[in-house]
Amino acid sequence: MFDATEQINAVQRKVGSRTLEAGEARVTTISQTYQATAEDLWDACTSAERIPRWFLPISGDLRLGGTYQLQGNAHGTVESCEPPHRFTATWEMGGEVSWIEVRVTPVGDERARLDLDHIAHVDQDRWAQFGPGAVGVGWDLGLLGLASHLAGDGSGITPEQGAEWTASAEGRRAMELSNQLWCEASIAAGTDADEAKAAAERTTAFYTGDPAA
Repeated sequence: MFDATEQINAVQRKVGSRTLEAGEARVTTISQTYQATAEDLWDACTSAERIPRWFLPISGDLRLGGTYQLQGNAHGTVESCEPPHRFTATWEMGGEVSWIEVRVTPVGDERARLDLDHIAHVDQDRWAQFGPGAVGVGWDLGLLGLASHLAGDGSGITPEQGAEWTASAEGRRAMELSNQLWCEASIAAGTDADEAKAAAERTTAFYTGDPAA
């Protein structure tokens, strides 16, 4: 039986920064090791045929310099691609541009690690309002789908079940736990604990539809 709480706890989270040409950017990093070869994990994350099985329907030209569109979500351009180890792409949504960097690293013969950096220029007011959970919870839900897909035993959550599942009690608990862990990562990165917890409350309210305390 697929356990969403166990999956959320299996993920590692880190909050940091990176200096870009346009200035300082926030970096939200999510990582997990899977019982899969690096080649299979890479294929799951880059194949237009497999991505909709665990994430969202995707269209476009998934190659270096090509563009992509995730249905109802972000679009962008593939800026670098080094199969089966690393790719980078812009992440364009709501008139704003950020970037993702995805790395796949073998861990022994039959295991591989995925690291995903979401890099964005976020002004201080917005960061203080929502913190890293604003994007982090969404990526947690994505990795939940990926883990379900790679398990391959039919016990997980399919994209078709996603909307119903996130509205369920189990889905709400998973999002609350994810945001709690992103709050802890933010505090570990130096954010004042009270400020991080207040931001987390607002982000949880956003994802679950409950009014913030």
